[in-house]
Amino acid sequence: MTSSIPAKASIRDRAITELTEFAIIAAYLYVFLAALIYLKAAILHAHDIPFTTFGFAAAKALICAKFVLIGRAFHLGERFKALPLIWPTLYKSFIFLVLLLILNAIEEVIVGLMHHRAVADSLAQFGGGTLGQLIASSIVVLLILIPFFAFRSLGEVVGERNLVRVFFLQRHTADAE
Repeated sequence: MTSSIPAKASIRDRAITELTEFAIIAAYLYVFLAALIYLKAAILHAHDIPFTTFGFAAAKALICAKFVLIGRAFHLGERFKALPLIWPTLYKSFIFLVLLLILNAIEEVIVGLMHHRAVADSLAQFGGGTLGQLIASSIVVLLILIPFFAFRSLGEVVGERNLVRVFFLQRHTADAE
């Protein structure tokens, strides 16, 4: 979850930090994408339509995690830091939703071209194939991004180590007993 790499860090330290960040983002996205694919598979199975592409969730999580890192490298969504955390959280979530939509559309076109499909045919399948499915998918992705960026924004305020400690280490206070 560490997003700041010291300027004087070695190449090895920078690589480890980036790979750790990538793995955390990919794991977070995979949990949600796999759950959504499981839901889709269950719905389709109820209508006797086989559907089990959990590998798709893993591949999409890895691709989207890389897209998120690219967006962060370009400092997307870095506005409104002085406002209450809800505003930078929502702003980043919307900005990264747009980034993911654009980059995933480009990815669909490139994959389509590799399979000798026309650009229009590739884009017609984007987001599920219908406008309704694209809107629904976008809302779900937004709902996935909001807690992710809320956690990150809170980490920027209280310190990432403090946030991780509060979430993952046992507290020894009178309130905890």
